[in-house]
Amino acid sequence: MNEKEFYPELTRVKTYSIKVSELHTLYVEECGNPKGIPALFLHGGPGAGISMNHRRYFDPQKYRIILFDQRGAGKSTPYAELKENTLWDLTHDIETIRKKLHVDKWLVFGGSWGSTLALTYAIQNPEKVLHLIVRGIFLCRQEEIRWFYQSGAHQIFPDAWARYEKVIPEHERHDMLSAFYKRLTSETKAVRLEAAKAWSQWEGSTICLKPSEETFQDFTDIAVSLARIECHYFMHNCFFPEDNYILKNAYRLSKISTDIIHGRYDVVCPVKNAFDLKEKMPHAKLKIIADSGHAASEPGIRSALIEATDNFARKKR
Repeated sequence: MNEKEFYPELTRVKTYSIKVSELHTLYVEECGNPKGIPALFLHGGPGAGISMNHRRYFDPQKYRIILFDQRGAGKSTPYAELKENTLWDLTHDIETIRKKLHVDKWLVFGGSWGSTLALTYAIQNPEKVLHLIVRGIFLCRQEEIRWFYQSGAHQIFPDAWARYEKVIPEHERHDMLSAFYKRLTSETKAVRLEAAKAWSQWEGSTICLKPSEETFQDFTDIAVSLARIECHYFMHNCFFPEDNYILKNAYRLSKISTDIIHGRYDVVCPVKNAFDLKEKMPHAKLKIIADSGHAASEPGIRSALIEATDNFARKKR
């Protein structure tokens, strides 16, 4: 199968500022064909924000592409804000955007944290989802958070881990999440920034199968919002009422066609997550990418994602 490249860059983009609370205003983009298949892109993190390449997984002739910076991320304001920033706020925001843009149903596309948000939104609103495309599955279980931030992934990237743990005194390293949270919410800017860089560079160092300086720099650039908001969510179990919430409620997704795409050597979100989800969603199509890690931009994952959007567009003709 020929590898699929990104669709050309889209420069004709309509933007909106949508106020979703007294505190938060979201930055929203719309591009592609206004009469095409509505598709919602959900970025990762939480706290990472959208980029120009996120528009390019969709054929702009066939899709009406809608993207937004989640609370505290990117161009949404206030930046890196933790107040009124929960999973349930975000799912409510998605519905606000859907109604504001007069969308009946849409394809929902999300990777990593975006997969968590996409699946949760679909569990709550199955009648509003045409199709799901989820990549780099993150189910926000305690085992997953512990694997990446406490014990597990450090055995694969001990050099990157050494830089990550360096900012935390040895006597606090038994609970890295709490130690980072204390610093990321510190009243001292220098303390917040040091912790944010260490947190984000750890993720940027492990996200690709092959080292990518560009990806590492991308994570450094968004360090403050990414680290603060991710740690905020993980300290609160992503605001789920119980561990394993998505798998326990995946039966609600039985009528939604779904593509699950995951890199075999994903260290950030281990591939077991995708198999666990597939077990609860037997109707879903699971594709494991043999030569990829976690990043959506890696050639194998990028190609599989574009193939998934192309296939759905063909079916809808």
